[in-house]
Amino acid sequence: MPQLSREKVTQFLKFGIVGLFGLFWDTTAVYSLRPLIGLTTATIAAYFIAASINWLVNRLWTFRKAGNQHHFVIQWLRFLAGNSLGFFLNRGCVFMMFHLSPVFKANPVLALAAGAVAGMLANFHISRKLVFHSCRPACQQKSAEITPFQPQRAVAQNAVSRRTDVSNSRRKAG
Repeated sequence: MPQLSREKVTQFLKFGIVGLFGLFWDTTAVYSLRPLIGLTTATIAAYFIAASINWLVNRLWTFRKAGNQHHFVIQWLRFLAGNSLGFFLNRGCVFMMFHLSPVFKANPVLALAAGAVAGMLANFHISRKLVFHSCRPACQQKSAEITPFQPQRAVAQNAVSRRTDVSNSRRKAG
């Protein structure tokens, strides 16, 4: 079993705290939008509102030491795309609970809390690996450089090619 680093545990706890605030933003959005656009549409819209706020707080607090390898808009889109698995786990659980009992339709916060727990582990892992990752030495490698021809550079006169075993020696004709 791999050993958990202190940094990873701290990040997970911070991610969980941000997730609790996300549950608050999610619930507030559902209850605010429900009278205007209905429960189903409000539930979907609320996810994107809460996920966007969570991304910002995670960027500024939870994963601030990881560095920001991408432009903030690209990182936000990566966060939403990467956490799509968490979205399906989260909202799948929420809609299942809505259909299981009228208690959950009357009190959406109960279904939203269960959905948040369902998606949290997947979202943390994906966010840590794909969105808020530190640049490792592998991604700091330089790409190939193109250098212009340098006529002053010495060229070996009697070099032997490894591919063809052809000698490049100069012979005087004469």
